Amino acid sequence: MKRIFAILLLFLAATSAKAYNHAVVGVPSPSMQKEVAVTIITPDSYDTTSTEGYNVVYLLHGYSDNNESWYSRGKVGPYADQYNLIFVCPDGNNSWYWDSPVDSSYRYETFVAEELVAWVDANYNTSPQRTSRAITGLSMGGHGALYLALRHQDTFGAAGSTSGGVDIRSFPNDWEMYKRLGTKEQNPHHWEEYTVTNMLHLLPTDGSLALIIDCGTEDFFYEVNCALHTKMVAKGIPHDFYVRPGQHNWHYWVGSIQHQLLFFSNYFKRNK
Repeated sequence: MKRIFAILLLFLAATSAKAYNHAVVGVPSPSMQKEVAVTIITPDSYDTTSTEGYNVVYLLHGYSDNNESWYSRGKVGPYADQYNLIFVCPDGNNSWYWDSPVDSSYRYETFVAEELVAWVDANYNTSPQRTSRAITGLSMGGHGALYLALRHQDTFGAAGSTSGGVDIRSFPNDWEMYKRLGTKEQNPHHWEEYTVTNMLHLLPTDGSLALIIDCGTEDFFYEVNCALHTKMVAKGIPHDFYVRPGQHNWHYWVGSIQHQLLFFSNYFKRNK
């Protein structure tokens, strides 16, 4: 009898620990004339009738991953309960989250920053202002999150990047970027215009866009992240930047997202 009771307690603990809600939906993209798979995680407390809308964190995956990666590999579900927020994780389809200047079928900047945000606000009980939205991501998604936040500061109030490819120019043959921008040899201006490190002129120095950037010291993107940090310091752009031992892998990112979500939670509280 004691054994049965103990097993029942373990079962109840396991089920109660996963109190958040997870769903995969197809979100229409008029600009691309298709539906895009999006994973949405809502907290157990989610209430459609609440007069106080929920904060939203948009999570962008890396190259070769998909909309389920942050949920299945990043294990972010419990943080929806801990911070009482909604996670929105779109499938980026190896797009680098650009509106491709050479392939009109790839309009992922428009989708994420405009179509998806509008759809989420229309279909979920969100707090529909920039100070209630954050965006971050890893690797390709780290670059994408900063790229979108810099270009859409009226949409996102906070942004982050973990192990982000924040300067694409050193990797002209990698991760299908040449399919989205054209080759660096034939389209050098695209490689200059579409990289985050060359977009700092868009950032205000008043801290109105809250930023957190990190990278592992053994990561192949470590040097470009340090260079971005140095450039931001020289320009007087407020941001949090930290490095710690780690490689370009999920072991690092699972730890990193904890720091970033605390940063975003504090941002939301300050701007409530």
